[in-house]
Amino acid sequence: MISGIQQMGIGIPDVHEAWTWYRQHLGMDVPIFEEAATADLMLPYTGGKPHDRHAILALSMQGGGGFEIWQYTSRTPEPATFEIELGDLGINICKMKCADVDKAFAFLKAKGVVKSESVQTDPKGSKHFFITDPYGNIFQIVESNSFFKSTTAHSGGVAGAVIGVSDIDKSIGLYSNVLGYDKVVYDETGVFDDLSAISKDGTEYRRVLLQHSQKRKGAFSPLLGPTEIELIQKTKSEGRKIYENRYWGDLGFIHLCFDVTDMAALKAKAATEGYSFTVDSSNSFDMGEAAGHFTYIADPDGALIEFVETHKIPVMKKLGWYLNLQKRNPEKSLPRWLLLALGLNRKKD
Repeated sequence: MISGIQQMGIGIPDVHEAWTWYRQHLGMDVPIFEEAATADLMLPYTGGKPHDRHAILALSMQGGGGFEIWQYTSRTPEPATFEIELGDLGINICKMKCADVDKAFAFLKAKGVVKSESVQTDPKGSKHFFITDPYGNIFQIVESNSFFKSTTAHSGGVAGAVIGVSDIDKSIGLYSNVLGYDKVVYDETGVFDDLSAISKDGTEYRRVLLQHSQKRKGAFSPLLGPTEIELIQKTKSEGRKIYENRYWGDLGFIHLCFDVTDMAALKAKAATEGYSFTVDSSNSFDMGEAAGHFTYIADPDGALIEFVETHKIPVMKKLGWYLNLQKRNPEKSLPRWLLLALGLNRKKD
């Protein structure tokens, strides 16, 4: 059972500098954990060797997924050796939910981070625009009417992702059958005006927007909320792999993570669709202030999808209040007051 997108993993050169920027521009100001440790289970994606890292998981109380802000400390994280283009293979863009797109556009334009000349509409008629962080990562601020709590931030948390693929018809099976994005909102091919700020002139794409028809269940589902995946494919040429000759954890969007329960059932389901776990922490993996069981699969073009079965999280760290999730009904969401209590850890600037 998938409860929603837990977080987008972002490889950056300075974890604290990045978190400050994400708090001030995108309202990702509630820390769930912060840990410096050795990543010794990701060997298939780190050159066969463990590496040290520092990570912070932060979210917005408006709802949506969080960010896992991730920095190598045992090596210098590497950028791509080529200019990444829309439609290259892997996670291209992180979608962020927003209640008032026009207001957010004005705020972020004044900050000097907007790539779009104006607010655009996508093929389903929803407002959106694009921004970049200091490291070149692209975020799409998308119109939404699903929020957990009203805050002063101009946007909420992660609402999905744009993922570049080489063959949409091949990739859609994973995102639909395993991840539950079974509703095709649009499937269109052409040159799109609303992508002009981030694509080369005249480039033709096929775009398929997927949403989940079933409401997500689970402990954190009210907070994580509904999400969507947009698959994008160049029609005249094939994109390059964004992480070609690089490690997981290097600069960019390193993975898309889903909060799940019953990892054994998910493993069996994924295997029937031809996607075996490439990494498996087995049982409970301690992340300092939180704990869980994590696994990974890769889509047909190598984009990494992480699954986390959360076992423990801090609610109020100063009081030593931690929540154990292993002895409760997995389909039942946590009480709203308890989810709101996570906001007590908010980092203020």
